Amino acid sequence: MKKVKELSVFFPFWNEENNIEQVVLKAIPVVKKLAQKWEILMIDDGSSDGTARIGRKLARSHSNLRLISHNPNRGYGAALKSGLKNSKYDLVIFTDGDGQFDFMEASGFLEKLNGNDMVIGYRSVRKDSLIRHLLMMYLKIHDYILFGFNFKDIDCGFKLFTKKAIKTISPLKSEGAMITTEILARAKKNRLKIVQVSVNHYPRKYGRQSGANLRVLLRALKESLILWRELQKQPVKQAK
Repeated sequence: MKKVKELSVFFPFWNEENNIEQVVLKAIPVVKKLAQKWEILMIDDGSSDGTARIGRKLARSHSNLRLISHNPNRGYGAALKSGLKNSKYDLVIFTDGDGQFDFMEASGFLEKLNGNDMVIGYRSVRKDSLIRHLLMMYLKIHDYILFGFNFKDIDCGFKLFTKKAIKTISPLKSEGAMITTEILARAKKNRLKIVQVSVNHYPRKYGRQSGANLRVLLRALKESLILWRELQKQPVKQAK
């Protein structure tokens, strides 16, 4: 495909010392083929292992890489917000930093953009535990009732945005797992054009998942109710 003019890429990391280097180094040759001008942001969400140290080493070795660190850990939503806020180019794409996605599939997102505001992935076969599958089913029902949308894979960590879309859905409030619902709810509220694309999903090789625990779930439910009340009062933005 023809290269886009410019592209920002970011990866959220939390205690991913065994994944960060492989994820970032595999992405570099891909993004070079996709964009004339590019950057990769490593968002370290207050890791307690060697993630930030490895990120600093990578940033020193590559001028197109930047490390942004939180202290202390704030949550997945905070990491995504930092990535979206600090990305400088007109197109912004992210995947989770756990190695469960193949960044080579980013080309399919760019091909699908074609006048849309956002391209969101859905996992063709989800390689997660049973509890995470059940939580995803619950989330889809919950979000359909509250926000009236029925996307195939709400919390898929592979999404592409235009800067217009980011400005339209900002400011984002969620600090935790409800961030993906908030992104889609604000996009739908403001009538952004969203297209879905299938992606592969791979088993996690290193580290541990953090989204399938009661504390994360309760925080997400609280944030979703706050978001629902806010959106009832909010007028539709005129996207610029």
